[in-house]
Amino acid sequence: MKLELRGITKRFGSLTANDHIDLVVRSGEIHCLLGENGAGKSTLMNVLYGLYQADEGEILLDGVVQRFSGPRDAMNAGIGMVHQHFMLIPVFTVAENVMLGNEPTRAGGTLDLDTARARVREISERFGFDLDPDALVGDLSVGVQQRVEIVKALSRDARILVFDEPTAVLTPPETDALMAIMRRLKERGTAIVFITHKLREVREVADRITVVRLGKVVGEASPTAGNAELASMMVGRAVELTVRKAPAQPGDTALVLRDLSVIDAHGQYVVSHVDLAVRRGEILAIAGVQGNGQTELTEAILGLQPRVEGSITLDGVELAGRTPRQVLDAGVGFVPEDRARDGFVAEFTIAENLMLDRSYGAPFVRAGALQLDTIETFARAAITEFDIRAQGTGTNVGRLSGGNQQKVVLARELNRELRLLVAAQPTRGVDVGSIEFIHQRIVRTRDAGVPVIVVSTELDEVVALADRIAVMYRGEIVGVVPGDSPRDVLGLMMAGAAPQAVAI
Repeated sequence: MKLELRGITKRFGSLTANDHIDLVVRSGEIHCLLGENGAGKSTLMNVLYGLYQADEGEILLDGVVQRFSGPRDAMNAGIGMVHQHFMLIPVFTVAENVMLGNEPTRAGGTLDLDTARARVREISERFGFDLDPDALVGDLSVGVQQRVEIVKALSRDARILVFDEPTAVLTPPETDALMAIMRRLKERGTAIVFITHKLREVREVADRITVVRLGKVVGEASPTAGNAELASMMVGRAVELTVRKAPAQPGDTALVLRDLSVIDAHGQYVVSHVDLAVRRGEILAIAGVQGNGQTELTEAILGLQPRVEGSITLDGVELAGRTPRQVLDAGVGFVPEDRARDGFVAEFTIAENLMLDRSYGAPFVRAGALQLDTIETFARAAITEFDIRAQGTGTNVGRLSGGNQQKVVLARELNRELRLLVAAQPTRGVDVGSIEFIHQRIVRTRDAGVPVIVVSTELDEVVALADRIAVMYRGEIVGVVPGDSPRDVLGLMMAGAAPQAVAI
């Protein structure tokens, strides 16, 4: 099958998201669409999938012009899509989500859930996803929800598969497994469009690369192109791909976790008897496969977990048992792993989101009244300082690209007096230009003497940022090792192997 996009143009008011884009994808190839957040990649694929209607241009399959009024038309034409932002219903089970739009039925028209469950099990076993068909999606971690999206697309046996940032929430082993899946799909003749901003992934699996910047195709590149060349094409300038930081100058111990445990709604220990200490002026990275207690650990520190045992002290002050507002007021900055759910209010403006943590007192509120001029001045300064690409302070954050949304969250948390920064998956779903900026700001925070905890499933990020690394497995700390520890050692620890004794 041959897919052609000719002159696709999509506008949102005065914003041209896609500007006369041409693209050709053939059966049995992996065509990578590379570009920054906000470059127009996802918009283009949403046009292909029938979620948006193009203002100009046409879609052809094997030379025949297609008219897609919605995703069902695209699926019927043999196009499947794994979305960057989950298209799942939290109160439905895995099997119910996978069968949506392609429901198997019994005689009489009743839903055949047994067949749906069997389909989930078959695909999960074939590709190593380890999914429970009867699990509620709302109870699953972000990483497991992403696997549901992939299984949902694979269940339709599409001839063209679009993967929109599918590895944004996957660990390195899960990413490697997905790369193997994509190769097998390619070998059986599936045409794959792979949207990503991760250069290693591009070079590993792409047969062809098309680079998009500011809504336009700016060129094609070979998978043999260097990272610096690809990054420069994406951003339009030279990009620093390594984190430059001086050796840490750690001070006194600031944060201490003693015998910390978190118990879930079923009475199970999801974090078990954790002891950790973080000093001023150092970055402690917490590494591990998604779903091994990292999320619950950070939420316990922030007062978001209802059942916590043990002690959490910051500068000698006990935080366990405090409300999230009290923890934030104690000087804790928090960048959550799921920014769309926990980091901002999509319907609020940039200015409104930037003052959420302090919407009840000075300088933004006096005598119960919002200080609109102060809020506006603060927002303008933050947009400039954090290079937030937007039309103005009144832009709704939900309309920004992922990288710019993350910068809004970061600007809010770093623009106050901090005694601790907790950053969970700080560059998830963010392009290379924004990654460079976010890493620089995290290091600057460390150099200002603030203790920093970074939680990341990206080993490259862990190794680049960390002064020390704590690895979690099944809710426990396997060990704490220096930041320059070899990747293979970290990989074994993430699988539960204890490290050799290392002086810390």
